[in-house]
Amino acid sequence: MQNEIDLTLKSDFIEQIKNGYPLISKECVEDWSTITQEGSILRLIDKKKNFIAKGYYGLQNKGQSWVLSRKADEAIDTDFFKHKIKAALAYRKDFFANEQTTAFRVLNGEGDGIGGLSIDYFEGYYLFTWYSIGIYELKEMILEAFKQSVDFKGIYQKKRFDTKGRYLDDNNDFVCGKEAPRPLHVKENGAKFAIYLDDGAMVGVFLDQRDVRKAIRDKYAKDKTVLNTFSYTGAFSVFAALGGAKSTTSVDLAKRSLPKTKEQFSINNIDLEKQNIVVEDVFLYFKYAVRKKLLFDMVVVDPPSFARSKKHTFSASKDYVKLLKEVIQITNSGGIIVASTNAANFSMMTFRGFIDKAFKELKIKYKVQESYSLPKDFRVAEKFKESDYLKVVFVQRVK
Repeated sequence: MQNEIDLTLKSDFIEQIKNGYPLISKECVEDWSTITQEGSILRLIDKKKNFIAKGYYGLQNKGQSWVLSRKADEAIDTDFFKHKIKAALAYRKDFFANEQTTAFRVLNGEGDGIGGLSIDYFEGYYLFTWYSIGIYELKEMILEAFKQSVDFKGIYQKKRFDTKGRYLDDNNDFVCGKEAPRPLHVKENGAKFAIYLDDGAMVGVFLDQRDVRKAIRDKYAKDKTVLNTFSYTGAFSVFAALGGAKSTTSVDLAKRSLPKTKEQFSINNIDLEKQNIVVEDVFLYFKYAVRKKLLFDMVVVDPPSFARSKKHTFSASKDYVKLLKEVIQITNSGGIIVASTNAANFSMMTFRGFIDKAFKELKIKYKVQESYSLPKDFRVAEKFKESDYLKVVFVQRVK
């Protein structure tokens, strides 16, 4: 068991932490100078030395430290993490029983009581993502707890904790067990994805959009022409095609999006002749579409929260209205826009305000069909709603 270091909370933040808020930011603490090493276990106290909570020191963009326990006598050790992992697995027992979906999240950071760590399941393989040096310093305890709790084929990891918040690529993704096939085929609601557990920061599919993809396939895609912007490996396009779309067009700036998207179509036996894959800056493609008078029955727009190309810089909080106005102009009357963002720095209410502003500035009417946030496996802490970052709204351009 590690030594615990006392840290005094400012009085303004004590009730918030007592009531379940899991994040300790820089301004919460009287003096950080006694803490020098990430991974240190912290004993959070008030000015009278009364115990408040325990956490660990791990710097990431959200804050300085995550609360792990509110029990003074609870040790932060292998048994502690074993309890958290088993509880997380039990919460997702229905996912393990679903043969049509073999890729999902099994531990979602602070939502499951371990801020700074996520664990994803892929057809018997598990992927750990460490979001700070601090949580990585606790790796041996966490991995031992996991090994004692779970039957697995293999374990992989991603390190997302360098000083600029980018992925730390040290060619050390495989941890133990058996190495996964390349690609590893997983299922999502009966469809297939080819993923790569050891090929950079991302594996080939974003699991948090599962419910949105299903809605596109089951309710919206039939006989539609579909444009998928910022398409990555074409997951939305795959589900649109499986839902009977007349055609799909996938647009992404990354050159690797072309072979990756073709691969996803191929393993689902989708006719490539009806699928158009464009390697292009999305904003330049909008101009091309307007020039060629192209209109689509459905447009999916799911940009990164921040992106930079040679000619454009995009910030969701500043530029989403402008982006939507471009999208609206190439959407057929009566067509559907799937507006999505993973930006955590504004609410669903604010996001709906962006949508309203874009349509009003163009003097075009719209109707909201439905909206989505994170699926069940991406468990959100009750007292930390900021972590419910995903916002997706299906909007119809009214005829």
